[in-house]
Amino acid sequence: MSDSLNWRIENGTVAFDGDLNRETLLPFWKQRQKILTSDIHTLNVAHLVRVDSAGLAMLIHLLADVTQRPQSLKLAGMTEKLQTLAALYNLQQIIEPYLVSPPDVV
Repeated sequence: MSDSLNWRIENGTVAFDGDLNRETLLPFWKQRQKILTSDIHTLNVAHLVRVDSAGLAMLIHLLADVTQRPQSLKLAGMTEKLQTLAALYNLQQIIEPYLVSPPDVV
């Protein structure tokens, strides 16, 4: 298991890998306003190993927080595990408008 969250920025996408959970999300959360500039349009979560409810809550907050951004973010790379977690919390309808299909991922 990873125990850390890493991210990289390229071509307007923040790509995450590792674990997104209550123990690992704080460094990203503290830097989110600096990282999520107007040039960023997509969050790629395809390489996350594990996401817990706190990580899912952070993703939803980032996607839905239109007060901080002129345009909304898109979510790419939803894994089956992440889709299951969203379904357990009945959040599919909230996440669905933000999803992009794999061909749209840069």
